[in-house]
Amino acid sequence: MAESFGTDAERYDRTRPGYPDAMVEAIIAASPGPAMLDVGCGTGTAARQFRSAGCTVLGVEPDARMADFARRGGFEVEVAKFEDWDPAGRKFDAVIAGTAWHWVDPVAGAAKAAQVLRPGGRLAPFWHVFQLPPEVAEAFGTAYKQVVPDAPFDFTATTRTLDVYQRGFDKAAESIRQAGAFGEPEQWPFEWERFYTRDEWLEQIPTQGSVTRLPADKLAVVLEAVGAAIDALGGGFTMHYTTVVVTAARTDAP
Repeated sequence: MAESFGTDAERYDRTRPGYPDAMVEAIIAASPGPAMLDVGCGTGTAARQFRSAGCTVLGVEPDARMADFARRGGFEVEVAKFEDWDPAGRKFDAVIAGTAWHWVDPVAGAAKAAQVLRPGGRLAPFWHVFQLPPEVAEAFGTAYKQVVPDAPFDFTATTRTLDVYQRGFDKAAESIRQAGAFGEPEQWPFEWERFYTRDEWLEQIPTQGSVTRLPADKLAVVLEAVGAAIDALGGGFTMHYTTVVVTAARTDAP
C-alpha cells in the first residue's frame, strides 16, 4: 500500500489536505533552528508549509514518483527508506513526518532521527484524524465491502476515529522512549474543520490507501455510493479534523 500513492501523484497533491498553521508554528517554535528533515515527504505538502514559515527542508521519500513531484516544487529530495537513508553527517533541528511515520519502523526510525538531530532537536511526526458524517462512512463501507468482500477493515464501524488512532499514537510515543535519546514524548492535538463539496471528496477518495489499488470498475461502485450519500446531505459536508503531533526533543548530542 505504501508504494501505491505515487500512481497519481498530481491528484494526491491536489486533493490531500494540508496541515493547520498553528501546528507548523508550534513545531518551529519548539525546535532550536529552521533546518527540517521531512521523512516521507511525498509530494511536498507539509514541506511547502514549513518552507513558507521560513524553514529549509530536505525531503526523504521512498517513492521516486512522489519525490519527482516534490522536486518540481523546488525541494531537494533524496529517494530512500528512512531507515536505510545515509545522512552523510548532516544535522537537523527537527525531523518531521506528515502522515508517513507509520510506514517507518518506529524504533529504528526514532534511533535514526536521534542520529541526525542536533541537541535539543525535535522529532515530530504528525497525522490527520478525521470523522466522516455517518451517512457517508456507511455508504463507503457498504460499497467497499461489496467490491472487496474479504477486506480486513470494517469501514462502517461507528467507533470514534480518534479512539482508534490513539493506539497508534501511543505506540509511536513508546517507540520514541525505547530509542533512549529523547525526553518524554508529548501529544499535541490541533482541531480544525474543512468543507468538502461532493466532487472534492470524490476526487480525494482514489488517493486513500484502501482504494489506490482498486480496479476502475470497483472504484466506480464506491464513488457512486459515496456520491449519492453526499447528494442526500445537500451536496457537501463539513469534515472535522484532529491533527495530532507525537513529539519529543533530543536530550543530548548524538
